[in-house]
Amino acid sequence: MTIHETIKNQIVDAMRAQDEVKLNTLRGLIAMFSYELISKKSKDSFIDDVGALTLIKRSVNQHKDSIEQFEKGGRNDLVKKEKAELTILEKFLPETMSKADIEKIVKAKIKKEGIPDTKKVGQFMGGIMKELKGKADGADVKEVIERVLK
Repeated sequence: MTIHETIKNQIVDAMRAQDEVKLNTLRGLIAMFSYELISKKSKDSFIDDVGALTLIKRSVNQHKDSIEQFEKGGRNDLVKKEKAELTILEKFLPETMSKADIEKIVKAKIKKEGIPDTKKVGQFMGGIMKELKGKADGADVKEVIERVLK
């Protein structure tokens, strides 16, 4: 069963449980999936798992940004709502690598290629991100690279 189908099934479960937060979050995802299918002029009725994960990651990042902005604005009510939705969304994402695992890969790449020039740190990070391909969060990779290169 694809992620799209799983989410559609969970909408029914959320309705039965009368879980408004989960229901609204999942409906938002389905709307994103539908919009993506329409914008690509796809004849499919379901988006593939790769596309679904991309959209879910985008939504997770939007929620994290919203939480940050609401905290700055002192809107704790909205922070609580966004965190609840974020928790639901993160259940659909695969497990990400720990910072310790990322550090091992970064150190191995430095050992193999040498310490990157300060002007080429972006290229170095791009190479690491390509190697990890969705297994690690970009912010974590950046933090580890900065810590290792100090």
